Amino acid sequence: MAHPLGTQPAPRRTPLSAEERVRSEASFASLVAQQLVANGRFRVSADTPEMVDLFQAVARRVGETLQRPVVSYANGRYIVITFGQEEAPAAPAEAPAQHRGTGT
Repeated sequence: MAHPLGTQPAPRRTPLSAEERVRSEASFASLVAQQLVANGRFRVSADTPEMVDLFQAVARRVGETLQRPVVSYANGRYIVITFGQEEAPAAPAEAPAQHRGTGT
């Protein structure tokens, strides 16, 4: 198929195999965790549903690794992964009552 002068055909993307997906998730998780700790956020191009899904899985893995809430936001071009809101500690009035023994 001929293309007009000066134009390139659109790239064809091959979906990741199951093994590639597992390796990508593990590799990206360490990179994203490092960036979150250093900068508080990570942004990457994610212009396909497959890439958005991959980086959402990475965000979940990073949250489990760092034991902190991690959220991701995608807009069709990029995905941003950042720390989520920490749950506020319970107020003293909401804390469970502590029972003290009575000295008699």
